[in-house]
Amino acid sequence: MLSGLGANPLALALILLAVIVATTCHEFAHAFVADRLGDPTARHLGRLSLNPLAHLDVLGTLFFVLFGFGWAKPVPVNPANFANPRQGMLQVALAGPLANVTVAFLLGVIGRFVAPADSPLLQEPLAMLAWINVILAVFNLIPIPPLDGSRILEALLPAQHAYGYARFQPYGVVVLLVLLYTGVVGRVMLPAARWLYAVSTGGLAGP
Repeated sequence: MLSGLGANPLALALILLAVIVATTCHEFAHAFVADRLGDPTARHLGRLSLNPLAHLDVLGTLFFVLFGFGWAKPVPVNPANFANPRQGMLQVALAGPLANVTVAFLLGVIGRFVAPADSPLLQEPLAMLAWINVILAVFNLIPIPPLDGSRILEALLPAQHAYGYARFQPYGVVVLLVLLYTGVVGRVMLPAARWLYAVSTGGLAGP
């Protein structure tokens, strides 16, 4: 998807816009669920917002432009404020990917029932935005720290195993970078992402 973008600045601008929208919805969902469960940390830090500037990470955005992957600022969460810390973290972690799938579903509805089917100027941006949301959802479900999937797995594991898994946290970024560099992540992700895209958008013409 990112091949040849250097020669197509319009496509790059569209993808960057899609990434900003997708990451903003993702991080806002984390902050919203944490706040509803009793942790005001994100709200006090101005992260309970749909303003992209509240979530934008300059280095993460630069990495996306240069290398095709990046990140937003993670939402700070204090599980001690939850009535049930493990269940609270599970819900907060799930909120981000679910928000992206919801956005993809809504874009699919717009693409099928609102935007003219013969208008590529509308259909292509909708498809790209939906695809980026699906990619972000699937990528974050990988159970490697610091991705949401690691928080989900940790919350689902028995307490004694969760503690051992948590000790893996400091090495997660290195493992993730190696898997990205070797292409393992792409080979695992893309079939799942294509399936989820088809299901969530109901057949909106994809990238």
